[in-house]
Amino acid sequence: MRAVDIIIKKRDKQELTKAEIEFFIQGFTRGEIPDYQAAAWAMAVMLNGMTAEETTNLTLAMAASGETLDLSKIVKIAVDKHSTGGVGDKTSLVVAPVVSACGLPVGKMSGRGLGFSGGTLDKLESIPGYRCDLSTEEFIRQLREVGIVLTGQSADLAPADGKLYALRDVTGTVPSLPLIASSIMSKKLAAGAQAIVLDVKTGLGAFMQTLPEAQTLARLMVDIAHLAGRRAVALLSDMNQPLGHAVGNALELREAIDTLHGGGPKDFREHCLEIATHMLVLGEIAAEENTARQMASQAMTDGSGWARFRDLVAAQGGDLTYIDTPDKLPRAPIVETVPAPRSGYLSGIHARIVGETAVLLGAGRAKKGEAIDHAVGIIVHHKVGDYVEQGQPLFTIHANSPQHKETARAHLLAAHTWSETPVEPLPLFYGIVR
Repeated sequence: MRAVDIIIKKRDKQELTKAEIEFFIQGFTRGEIPDYQAAAWAMAVMLNGMTAEETTNLTLAMAASGETLDLSKIVKIAVDKHSTGGVGDKTSLVVAPVVSACGLPVGKMSGRGLGFSGGTLDKLESIPGYRCDLSTEEFIRQLREVGIVLTGQSADLAPADGKLYALRDVTGTVPSLPLIASSIMSKKLAAGAQAIVLDVKTGLGAFMQTLPEAQTLARLMVDIAHLAGRRAVALLSDMNQPLGHAVGNALELREAIDTLHGGGPKDFREHCLEIATHMLVLGEIAAEENTARQMASQAMTDGSGWARFRDLVAAQGGDLTYIDTPDKLPRAPIVETVPAPRSGYLSGIHARIVGETAVLLGAGRAKKGEAIDHAVGIIVHHKVGDYVEQGQPLFTIHANSPQHKETARAHLLAAHTWSETPVEPLPLFYGIVR
């Protein structure tokens, strides 16, 4: 078997066998197949696509390229959740402790933010001392003893994905749906997930900007799970405006803490309840969705979800005084609330512009490995469909320099669009793929 023959076969729109895909991924991971051949293969996949079976075989090959976790001795069913990334999406900070408090252990490996999409680990690292680098042994022990883990991905899990993603990033092949789906799902399978709830974002602040694109990706990932012998559901959720009000690491952490105390923005609270409901049903903690939703809602309001979040932070070395007294969390030196320049109905709050503005303030990364400022960010005070009077607070900027504040102000004013006539609120969800 030769790498060039596999490239030619995919170039000519033929279906690759399981053996061919395994040969190519193993060779690339070991360094026997050079980057230029892997780049040619990735472009062939980008242009000609893959069947669900091919994509499943690719996912399994990538998952098998390194260490794989077996959580079956610790939990009856290992349930994971994954978001395709958005603006203001701090869902894992609420959902993981709520679901764990309901009796379903949650061991989740999360990522850092890149571009306009924020990362769970960056938000947690707003807490001094919080460790995101647990070893596999620490991950398993904490899951068994505490029932909840939120840490970074082990370098030994799906190393083929790391190598391939770095190549895709510089060869124009990031948008390939089979490569996106296999990247996401290989890490989930390697981390021991037997059931997965996928939160697939669509809209201006999502990687899948149209609903048909999001539906295609969701269907592909659910099919991969099914063909790999796992269970999955995918929720199609809106990302045309930020989720909740806060965008920025410590600001989002404060909003998550508020939500775990029974407060928080209505849209964010509802989003978390929906994700938690499906996790509890897949994890067989609840037989049907109404019961699961009641359980999740109770954990969000009776203090048990909050208590489990404290357990998580303590187990991973975080200083509890910072979450018990959120005012101790990092605070920006410059805070300015900008009033609405006119009265009217909000017809749009462009999520991508808000996310990119947060990056400009220092809350995110333009390149991998860049340092971030946990204190900076934005509070967006309203939602699409709200009527706002001139002079009411429109958004609040948390900045570390006057120049950043002024630039952010201009961008954020442009992100808000207005209507003289009433505007329908945006839906939270567009459907579910089972």
